[in-house]
Amino acid sequence: MTFGEQPAYLRVASDLRQQIVNGSLPPHTRLPSQARIREEYGVSDTVALEARKVLMAEGLVEGRSGSGTYVRERPVPRRIARSGYRPPSGANPFRQEQAEDGARGTWESSSEQEGASPEIAARLGIPVGDRVMRTRYVYRDAGEPMMLSTSWEPIEVTGRTPVMLPEEGPLGGCGVVERMAAIDVVVDNVAEEVGARPGLAEELLALGGVPGHVVMVVERTYYASGRPVETADVVVPADRFRIAYHLPVK
Repeated sequence: MTFGEQPAYLRVASDLRQQIVNGSLPPHTRLPSQARIREEYGVSDTVALEARKVLMAEGLVEGRSGSGTYVRERPVPRRIARSGYRPPSGANPFRQEQAEDGARGTWESSSEQEGASPEIAARLGIPVGDRVMRTRYVYRDAGEPMMLSTSWEPIEVTGRTPVMLPEEGPLGGCGVVERMAAIDVVVDNVAEEVGARPGLAEELLALGGVPGHVVMVVERTYYASGRPVETADVVVPADRFRIAYHLPVK
């Protein structure tokens, strides 16, 4: 097989990838062994190994201890909707959108105080080390983990109020806008920035991913008259979900 200017291992990986995509190597099929790749493509063991590593990093194949490397089932991406719509019930967007889609969404959360890290302090416009309430969420669809979220709120804003704990009290579970309004803080703007990166080990463990998988990260911050009152990181597996935005036209 003749190779062009592209490195040989990428050419091999590209050919194997195409076989996976077109169904020639269907899910749960054992990937050709390193020796077979070496012979079929006329490459060295190093090239064959690197090609397999590329496919593993892309999440197309997985290694099974003592058995070999197999093609992974390719999930059909599902939609996670994010909307500027605020329901009259005061439910947060995840709860509302789950209800609208007829999904079987559940979630769990835990809150605790901590000192603001340099990154979070910059996002909230507060001194490093100032107390914030950190709340971690795991969202599930029919029991399958689909999304992680970690939010931070300045204790200076919510401390000693009924909304200090986002998931407890009379407004527990309501969205940021409704909770802040209850303490006379009027949220008038929200900014979201979407990016992608390799998932952290603890994130992939919680989301059921494998090392090397990419996650989408939504960095969200709510503002009241220009002052940040809540910031959060929403983490979604990029191979299983798509983020869809529905924004009102003003």
